[in-house]
Amino acid sequence: MRFSDHLTPADAAVLETFVVPRYLSLFGELALEMLLAGAAGRVAHLGCRTGYPNQELLDRFDEVAIAAFDGSMAALDLAQSMVASSEDVPIHYCHAEQLPLDIDEEQYSHVLSLHPLAREEDRAALFREARRLLCPGGQLLVALPLRGSFQELGDLFKEYALKHGQDDFGDRVERMMTRRPTIESLAEQLEAASLVDVDVEIRKTQLLFDSGRAFVDDPITRLLVVPDLAKELDVDDLAEPIGYLRDAIDRYWSEHQFDLTLNVGCASARRA
Repeated sequence: MRFSDHLTPADAAVLETFVVPRYLSLFGELALEMLLAGAAGRVAHLGCRTGYPNQELLDRFDEVAIAAFDGSMAALDLAQSMVASSEDVPIHYCHAEQLPLDIDEEQYSHVLSLHPLAREEDRAALFREARRLLCPGGQLLVALPLRGSFQELGDLFKEYALKHGQDDFGDRVERMMTRRPTIESLAEQLEAASLVDVDVEIRKTQLLFDSGRAFVDDPITRLLVVPDLAKELDVDDLAEPIGYLRDAIDRYWSEHQFDLTLNVGCASARRA
């Protein structure tokens, strides 16, 4: 599988400044709560983007080394610059275009991934690689949106497909909505990767936007939500459906904020 999308330097800066505190932190905080941290650890952070929550991980161990991997050099450069001024920070940022990684197995006590690619086959490849990298007894933590997340977007996409006679697109949307993992299906997929002691937690919340334009232009939408939707729908261009969605939000939520459902899930699993 390809590892993660490339970001421009400007996108990386926007992600770190706006997306991490408002969105990715929702996933990171739950993952950190489920972390089983001993006195020492070696952590592989897969799809690290600009580095969150590597600094927070340093506080959870007496002694830890973190290897963080991503496919975007711009994101890695920014992550590295934020630790370059500190001496002896045990975080090593590594460029990787795809999984599996070209490193030996059983190297890490923990593997972490926040908001990995949405497609089921990509998650399966991630889980297999996490098991390969973990030492016996090591812990995988993966946090991602669970089923019911972005339900409003799916409903508006289906409305767009119906009004424009795009049955194929409507079918793709329906499949996307039903394939997003539940607590049960995520646990089953982890167990299928020969991981054990699986536990999945969920927190239900909402993202608030003032208008359709605010939603479309928001960095969360632009850098994470829409790219994931495009991958899951297997379409190259969502410009027209997104334009419909923008106008529909202004039409249906004209008197109050647009509340977008987000079910933050985090799974913990271990290598036997």
